[in-house]
Amino acid sequence: MTHTTGAIRTPDQRLRVFVSSTLKELAVERKYARLAVERLHLAPVMFELGARPHPPRQLYRAYLEQSDVFVGIYAEKYGWVAPGETVSGLEDEYNLAPDFPKLIYVRDPAPHREARLVDLLARVRDDDRASFKTFSTPQELRKLLEADLATLLAERFDQSRPVPLETNPIVLGERSSALPAALTQLIGREGELDDVAALLRKDSIRLVTLLGSGGIGKTRIALEVAGRAGALPDIEVTFVDLSSVQDAALVPNAIAEALGVLDTGDEPVLDKLKTALSTRQMLIVLDNFEQILPAAPILTTLLASAPDVKFLVTSRSLLRVSGEHAVEVGPLGLPDPARSLNPRGAMTSAAVALFVERARAVKPDFEATPDNVDAIAAICVALDGVPLALELAAARIRMLPPAAILARLDRRLSLLSGGPRDLPLRQQALRSTIEWSTQLLGDDEKNLLARLGVFAGGFSLDAVETVAGDDPDADTMTALGALVDNSLVRELDRGDLPYYSMLATVREYALEQLEATGQLTDARAAHATYYVGLAAALEDELEGTRQREVIALLNDDRDNLRAAARYLLDSKEMVAVAQFTWCLLIYWWVGGLLGEVRAWMDEVLETDGIPDRTRAIALYFSRSILLWHEANDRVVPGLAESVELFRRIDDRVGEGFALIFLALAVVADKNPDTERAETSLRRSVELLRGAGYRWGESMALVTLGRLALMQDAVPDAIGRFQESLTLTRQGHDDLGTTVALQHLGWARFANGQTVDSRILFEESLETAAHIGHAEGVVYGLEGLTAIAAASRQLRRAGRLLHAADDLRKQTGLYGANRFSFHERYLAPILAGNDAEALDKVRTEGEALSIDEAVVYALHSE
Repeated sequence: MTHTTGAIRTPDQRLRVFVSSTLKELAVERKYARLAVERLHLAPVMFELGARPHPPRQLYRAYLEQSDVFVGIYAEKYGWVAPGETVSGLEDEYNLAPDFPKLIYVRDPAPHREARLVDLLARVRDDDRASFKTFSTPQELRKLLEADLATLLAERFDQSRPVPLETNPIVLGERSSALPAALTQLIGREGELDDVAALLRKDSIRLVTLLGSGGIGKTRIALEVAGRAGALPDIEVTFVDLSSVQDAALVPNAIAEALGVLDTGDEPVLDKLKTALSTRQMLIVLDNFEQILPAAPILTTLLASAPDVKFLVTSRSLLRVSGEHAVEVGPLGLPDPARSLNPRGAMTSAAVALFVERARAVKPDFEATPDNVDAIAAICVALDGVPLALELAAARIRMLPPAAILARLDRRLSLLSGGPRDLPLRQQALRSTIEWSTQLLGDDEKNLLARLGVFAGGFSLDAVETVAGDDPDADTMTALGALVDNSLVRELDRGDLPYYSMLATVREYALEQLEATGQLTDARAAHATYYVGLAAALEDELEGTRQREVIALLNDDRDNLRAAARYLLDSKEMVAVAQFTWCLLIYWWVGGLLGEVRAWMDEVLETDGIPDRTRAIALYFSRSILLWHEANDRVVPGLAESVELFRRIDDRVGEGFALIFLALAVVADKNPDTERAETSLRRSVELLRGAGYRWGESMALVTLGRLALMQDAVPDAIGRFQESLTLTRQGHDDLGTTVALQHLGWARFANGQTVDSRILFEESLETAAHIGHAEGVVYGLEGLTAIAAASRQLRRAGRLLHAADDLRKQTGLYGANRFSFHERYLAPILAGNDAEALDKVRTEGEALSIDEAVVYALHSE
């Protein structure tokens, strides 16, 4: 049997770790071993996980054939020897894995170890290809196995980091700020690149605007500049697409989202941004700023609070704020009309080079030749060297030669030259080219392009089919394909899901056409209908095995969700917007969007005559979000009214949720009423359990446990948290599991069970990182800080606390959750005899990235 040991398999073929041991005797140890393997995102291969119809020996031999690492766990039993065999299955498994890396763990003490197992272990100990260690508890086994597998991955398989937590980096807030991939070569922009780079190198210049008309290539230049800056040490780069932002007041939210700063509703997002950026060295690219120019002073405010941050802005207009330095982006260089052209000479023109390069994308064998070079040059001149216009024209090469394109282009441009005279000539050329491109489309394609203008950001195929309208004769798939072929719609990489986008300039044109034909309101209504339906369809899946996948899906559509809510609010469809918001309750929490949701619900509450259920939902969101950050006179009455309204309409889930927050509110009041809180929570558990709503019941149980901890009833708290954890595990709910694990971890810590507490915090931290839940990561790091400090591991405690502090600042969580009871356990440790030494590491130690902090917390002593 050959066995490759030189490379890690791809994620769909993960490394397989075969676990060999007796089953009943070491059942608990096998569970801990499985947990260790899965923590490293490897695949455990275990007899009890397989297909039972096969004979046992055939099954484990087949498993061994497919495995990469052998783990042997031994205690006292040698195992059963089948009739006709000379060795037990346990020894047979070891014999069949001669070439595997072997990790052997022997429980000690084992006073009744059988003689044949003693002989086997003596042979194993002498095998220089096997690692041999002893352990005493299942927890110790898990730690040893995790560490050894990590080392094995680092050394044998040449991984750059010892523990690959995820295939992709951890992205908290679930919105990547990484630069979009540049899909094409940048041609003819060396001058602009040099000018921008020279400005950004100067410490005194911190705001640079790339200025130019639509389609001129500002974004592509900005990406190139940012990519080069990101390659430098100690420079963070973030990209913020503002094309879907129409309200200047929401610019801080868009920047916060890209940075992973969560809008938890406790204070203005702008203030959170100031804190998050205050100590970071960063270049932030703000793309498509022209439609929100009134937001420009926000940039100077942020720059004043963040001395090492710079902004690179793309805009069609100057921002006109102090400190702005502009670099104008002009058209690409055109061929000299006074010189005779040959293909080689023409290609020295950036415009010609770009046209040919884009033409090859649709027709790989396309070349500039003596026969077509004059037509190519004329196309470039007619389009004024505007890159997007050249790209749209080049998309036609698949069907038309350059001369035919030129003939049609000349005819269209001459007809359209009487367009808006207040537009710059270059922008008229682009606008005319977009319209020329659409004139070559059929009616179905034109209609679909216009209706796609209602999307904010990208969109799925399902969404396209809804927004396209209900014309039974329209072939939406064919029409969409034509738009993609003509570069008016772009296909994005979202794995197996078809996903698309439009450039801001094309979307702007599409919206104009939609409004001109009187379809805008209908298209916006169809858009909102789709996303309301999507929210309803995904509500239950936000709690189960697809939780992470669904959150990622919703993140892709975040701008469209906002647009749908905005349409419903503007249309006074308060019942629909409340239900839409209610369906995505878990998503708003994980995504850090509760501040925006609260603002929506405040609008709902200002509306007269809304139904009881709508008012109940709006009060729940508005008051519960306030509750986490400041007790005030509106919270308890508002939540009490929400409870009563839900009860009146017999909405048990709604009443149960509202009771949870009412309990928290009365405990946080100036005169805490713990009796009322406990009564509310017990009623909440009863309602949610009766409704079969496992996630809600688990949250109610956690809150009952919190109340018990506040009253120092630690055993009661442990029982409640354990009940909650059982429910969330049954439902495969990562978010609920994270919450339950963290609370159980603190309760175990308060009960003196430090080892168990550490295991719980470690699992909660990894689960929170897995789903991108920043708040959960912070609490996991702080829990492990307490464990380390209690064990006098001061350097570890200081580094973990430093990481938690940084993460709170970066994500806007520094003031979040005024019920963070963990502080009552952490504060005395931080203020004890080791406070000075711990604080020194905390303030002077090396900063860790989020990825590094999670890896360090889970896999370093």
